Amino acid sequence: MKVKAVRGAVGVADNSEKAIHDSAALLLREVLARNRISEGEVISILFSITRDLTRGNPATGVRALGFSETPLFCLQEADIEGALPRIIRVLVTYSCESESEPIPIYLGSAQDLRPDLSG
Repeated sequence: MKVKAVRGAVGVADNSEKAIHDSAALLLREVLARNRISEGEVISILFSITRDLTRGNPATGVRALGFSETPLFCLQEADIEGALPRIIRVLVTYSCESESEPIPIYLGSAQDLRPDLSG
């Protein structure tokens, strides 16, 4: 078994609990689907949110998908002048047998973070 990690990010439409929860769930579903990771392979999930997202916790939104046995953690992203607003980032650590490299996922306005990896 190998331990790998894959990252991703998504832009959030507005600072509402629903938008934060929905965006986090969308991001996680995409990361797992494109990397062919099952819930049982996930070791832990770390979320970060920009300072302007104050009305919800991405981990709470993801709990609606399951992940009741998976450690989830959320923290505030470093407040960097000029950084993109309303961004959720994720780092998924998982175990697998695959030799394939993890595919980072950037959705919505978060594609501007890493245009070299988006598309």
